[in-house]
Amino acid sequence: MKKIALGLALTLVATTASAGALVEPVMEQGVIVEAAAASSIDHGVIPPIFFLLFVGIGFWLL
Repeated sequence: MKKIALGLALTLVATTASAGALVEPVMEQGVIVEAAAASSIDHGVIPPIFFLLFVGIGFWLL
């Protein structure tokens, strides 16, 4: 029983000793990456144009 009590006491002391200090954590600045515009063309227009092209070709082949 004494060994269990001693082990429990040492465990409690060890966990409180390694809990850390009450110091504010140091936060590093995050890296901000700015996306550069590689092209002046709006690529959101290209898929609808291809869709209309293929639909037109499909109707022409019928």
